[in-house]
Amino acid sequence: MGNTVVIGAQWGDEGKGKIVDLLSSENDVIVRFQGGNNAGHTIKVQDEQTILHLIPSGILHDNKLCLIGNGVVCDPAVFLKEIDHLAARGVDVSPARLKISKKTHLIMPYHKALDAARELRRAGKKIGTTGRGIGPCYEDKASRVGIRAADLTNPALLREKIILALQEKNALLEGLYKQEALDPEQVIAEILALAPRLTPYLADVSSVIGEARAKGKQVLFEGAQGTHLDIDHGTYPFVTSSNTVAGNASAGSGVAPQELERIIAIVKAYTTRVGSGPFPTEQHNDTGEYLRVKGHEFGATTGRPRRCGWFDMPILRESVRLNGITDIALTKLDVLQNLPVLHICTSYVYQNETVQYPPQEENALADVAPVYEEMPGFTEDITECRTWDSLPDTVQAYVRRIEELSGVRVSFISVGPDRKQTITR
Repeated sequence: MGNTVVIGAQWGDEGKGKIVDLLSSENDVIVRFQGGNNAGHTIKVQDEQTILHLIPSGILHDNKLCLIGNGVVCDPAVFLKEIDHLAARGVDVSPARLKISKKTHLIMPYHKALDAARELRRAGKKIGTTGRGIGPCYEDKASRVGIRAADLTNPALLREKIILALQEKNALLEGLYKQEALDPEQVIAEILALAPRLTPYLADVSSVIGEARAKGKQVLFEGAQGTHLDIDHGTYPFVTSSNTVAGNASAGSGVAPQELERIIAIVKAYTTRVGSGPFPTEQHNDTGEYLRVKGHEFGATTGRPRRCGWFDMPILRESVRLNGITDIALTKLDVLQNLPVLHICTSYVYQNETVQYPPQEENALADVAPVYEEMPGFTEDITECRTWDSLPDTVQAYVRRIEELSGVRVSFISVGPDRKQTITR
């Protein structure tokens, strides 16, 4: 089968957790390669729901090695809370099967304080950040002043870095944002208190993956968010702070690009978005509300209601180009039940021209007019369908049209939230 990368092809919340959970049974090692606890992956197995923010979804499968790569930013407190939650349910979260790269950057209390202060100051021009400190942590990484996981083993270095960082952060918090300064000694004590529990999980993740590959083991690379939240290729500035495209699986975990053999894009059967930013096919009407309620479209991390709209093919077309997608996993197809007519946005009109891809200028996506193609809806309950042939003709036609317009085969079809409610073609 080869190594596999799983990415979101829209604006996140496509249902990656379920598909990664499904594919984990076929792989030996599962690696999270970017993002932080601003992402939530929801997995439902036998009516029991699990939401994971940092730990790879493969942890729910026995005997799988789960790794957090160097491209991730890790909140130590959130990581430990997740471990405790899983352990209480009887899941093995020992360092023998869960490891964090020593190069992974840590989210510090001052990152979260800055994140919240900035969003508050933006007032009517909010980006829609989750306030988890993700962006400020990546900023420190790029500025070469970040705290890395390996620093937990060197208290003197950790102290020096935190004191230096807070000279600048406190000046911003007090002077610009009119917020309280943070006490360096308190921050140091808080982080050092967590170190004994975290350090057993530290490892050279790149070497661990290399050793697994040398033994012929299969690796699954798990992305967070979606392609159009990518810091370079997304709808900037309404994006996340990392590269979400498939190519970052290489840089974010420490493997060579040729190790990335199969690229599976998770694509929702309609389109959603959380937070601010342009959304051409958004429906501010009964259809949008129907999709939100029937699809349970509320953020796994924040609980915020998601904005909902029709399928956007130019967005998927761009994702195919950026990621080299080999397969599509189409999710939440069952949510479209009872809609009399289905709409697919096949192109945009932008500056009086028909375009097949999103325009590249900042906020230009807010100025496009979607061009729709209509298809008949369906009333049948497809949640019990387990084969392609058992799907109604109208549903098959909708799937085939997505394949025709995107040029990529739909290899997986999700017809419900449970692990078993998946058709593999």
